[in-house]
Amino acid sequence: MDKVKLALVGCGNVAQIVHLPILQKMADVQIVAVVDPDKHKAKAIAERAGIPATFASLEALLNSPIAGDIDAVDICTPTDTHLPLAIAAMQAGKDVLVEKPIARTAKEAKEMVAYANKYERKLMVGMNTRFRPDTILLKTFIEKNELGKVFYIKSGWLKQQAGQAAWHQVKEKSGGGVILDLGIVMLDTALWLLNYPDVETVTATTYRQFTKTVEDSAAFFVRFAGGITFTAEVSWTFQREGDFFYCNVFGDDGSAFINPLKVYKRIDGNLVNLTSAKAQTPVGLYKKSYENELRHFINAVKGIVPLISTGEESMKRMTVVEAIYQSAAKKREVVLTSGKAKKK
Repeated sequence: MDKVKLALVGCGNVAQIVHLPILQKMADVQIVAVVDPDKHKAKAIAERAGIPATFASLEALLNSPIAGDIDAVDICTPTDTHLPLAIAAMQAGKDVLVEKPIARTAKEAKEMVAYANKYERKLMVGMNTRFRPDTILLKTFIEKNELGKVFYIKSGWLKQQAGQAAWHQVKEKSGGGVILDLGIVMLDTALWLLNYPDVETVTATTYRQFTKTVEDSAAFFVRFAGGITFTAEVSWTFQREGDFFYCNVFGDDGSAFINPLKVYKRIDGNLVNLTSAKAQTPVGLYKKSYENELRHFINAVKGIVPLISTGEESMKRMTVVEAIYQSAAKKREVVLTSGKAKKK
């Protein structure tokens, strides 16, 4: 496969600002169609980007003469549409990249994965934090045991609500609030950094300061197997200036901090800074994370690399997210057994 022929589904901010510009710069990618129910928006974007075809629905595209030319579909739409769109694409023999979260519920995620297995299609979920250069380097430090035994990760993502699309605040469309928007990313990052330990228990609290059907702020505490603990705070509405993303990892021989990246190790009784003085900007890291993510998906479609950030992994994250929501609703710790929340 010299070029991956791809259809972009959804013309929201993440598609226009991130996915489309990056994909257009890849020499081995050809975007052959744009899909969006807003025909005028789709046409304007396609004309500006030199994309030959537009469709009001994925169904219309898959029933068109160019359907057979498409290798993969990039889904950048509200969460309630992920399942039907992904199923339709995979049934038509297309590989799928879907923006996070994979779905509104673990049940929807399980169904999507089942279709991927049935039709033997690649299903990747966009967890771009895994692809940040600083988190990749941090994972390398952890795997080389530079921090010793990791026992605690503290993380957070505080983002201004003004940057959120209106559908994020409608539970029927989003499935949940800031936990599904930002919290699942922090959880996924911690699990990935630690090479996927089992989740034993979760405890959570949610807040609705300016929203009605979903939470706009939350804090949760997770116990992993092996005595490792993890905390995360996420919010659209904390009263502070600007966005703030962080991930702090503590081991018995050292510690590491993300944004900016700093790694410290105790050597001969002294704390030594192992990081380079040169640091990338937050904007540069954000852009690079998506460049790496989209490059990985294209390479996986071409069969060059095995797929990571799979639908299967995201399905497992959703079971933990549902336990987090259960803990917040019941105001108690929830125990997970074999990936499922255990009822008391």
